[in-house]
Amino acid sequence: MRVLIREPIAEAGVELLRERFDVDVNTDGDLADTIGDYDAIVIRSSTKLDADLIGRAEKLKVIGRAGVGVDNVDVEAATRRGIVVANAPESTVISAAEHTIGLLLALSRHIPQAHAALKDGRWERSRYGGLELAGKTLGILGFGRIGQQVARRALGLEMRVVAHDPFVAKDRFRELGVERIETQDEVLAAADFLTLHLPLTAETRGAMDSGAFSRMRDGVRIVNAARGELLDEAALVDALRSGKVAAAALDVFEVEPYTGPLLEIDNVVVTPHLAASTEEAQDRAGLIVAEQVVAALEGALVTNAVNIPSIGAEDLEVLGPFIPLAASLGRLAMELAGGRAERIELAYYGALAAYDTRLLTVAALNGAFQGRADQPVNYVNAPVIAAERGVEVVEERRRTSRDFTNLVRVALRSNGDELRVAGTTIGREHRRWLVSALGFELEMELSELMAIFRYDDVPGVIGRIGTLFGEAGVNIANMAVSRTNQGGKALMAVSLDTPAPPELVESLRASGLDDAYFISLG
Repeated sequence: MRVLIREPIAEAGVELLRERFDVDVNTDGDLADTIGDYDAIVIRSSTKLDADLIGRAEKLKVIGRAGVGVDNVDVEAATRRGIVVANAPESTVISAAEHTIGLLLALSRHIPQAHAALKDGRWERSRYGGLELAGKTLGILGFGRIGQQVARRALGLEMRVVAHDPFVAKDRFRELGVERIETQDEVLAAADFLTLHLPLTAETRGAMDSGAFSRMRDGVRIVNAARGELLDEAALVDALRSGKVAAAALDVFEVEPYTGPLLEIDNVVVTPHLAASTEEAQDRAGLIVAEQVVAALEGALVTNAVNIPSIGAEDLEVLGPFIPLAASLGRLAMELAGGRAERIELAYYGALAAYDTRLLTVAALNGAFQGRADQPVNYVNAPVIAAERGVEVVEERRRTSRDFTNLVRVALRSNGDELRVAGTTIGREHRRWLVSALGFELEMELSELMAIFRYDDVPGVIGRIGTLFGEAGVNIANMAVSRTNQGGKALMAVSLDTPAPPELVESLRASGLDDAYFISLG
């Protein structure tokens, strides 16, 4: 088999591939003319593999990305052609954590400013006196792999560390000696220093805005080496100039290269997106991705695949239709649970119970953690993410179901509470059907955009909800209503043609309902 190394990787990775395959190292030339000759290609961030190039890769079996992101690869096009896309998500964890600590120290002791002043001939000891980190409170938002490594190092500096992450179980915080905080706002109020390690999602984009700054301590110091879009840069400039934020250290920006006003503020430390840029991280990425390419070409388990793994044809015939159902139920359950889970229970009823259902469990985990991790989530790494967060995953199989030929149930447990959803497939097209949620039985087809409401079973509620949707110009495509008993609690589930605008969400949540959930299963 032939392997093309299109961009430089660690020599150890090159040698690993050369031991097994015919390897060409070629960083020049027109890739469109040559990609069809290779069984595997190794790239970094500069090579763009779009659908057209992938369409020309008639022999290609695996794309190895020596790094974390795969934004430069059309993963959907690769998946359609049965090409494994593998990356090296673990390669930069240590480097990113160490860079965060470096920024923290630079921030507390004014190291860059003092260095620049002395280089300029100014000896300014009194101006650049700093703070000790020992005894100060470090708040961590996002307690994934990088956040946990930052915590380990901060504890070594004798800091008090508090963190918030609804996906990480309590036991994991205790193991590391970190105080688990229930809400993000409580972290903001407690932190002398705040570091961000959140994934970039619709909810976290711009989350550190003027409102968030107002809930922080006066004189807080902020570090961001995660995603530039987490911070509202204009609001940060205002907070720095007002003194609300005493200082900031930034490695990432909304638009890069960055040339904005933060560069003009003396109490801001900046680096040009260097968190992953160490020799060790780059070497590690090259070796890891070479190992992934070897596994893919030799038919072994590809542990860092970012697209759907293979499944036997016989099992696929039965399990295949339930894979998207399990993913949707996992996503729905986690959204309804507000992202909190210490234990996830998967139960399979009917003919499904006769099969190895681990693939369905992985699909449910994949759905549950989408958009809630500091890395791309896929069918391979979803169980790893659950384990890292201390979430216990349990499977149960039963041959019979009271009402359905086949049934998939997802139950989330946290703080002694349990939340369940269940579904099945219907018809030759295997339409995904929701049959229970939040303790209510109902029958409704799952859709990309849904809203679920729980309320008192009294006249007028359904009409009021419909009126609010109508006034906002949002069409309800389907609706199902269920109740426990007359005059008790009721549940309404609706599917929507378009997303609900923020003002509609606020109106519905303020209209006296017990709960109002707006969920995207796309």
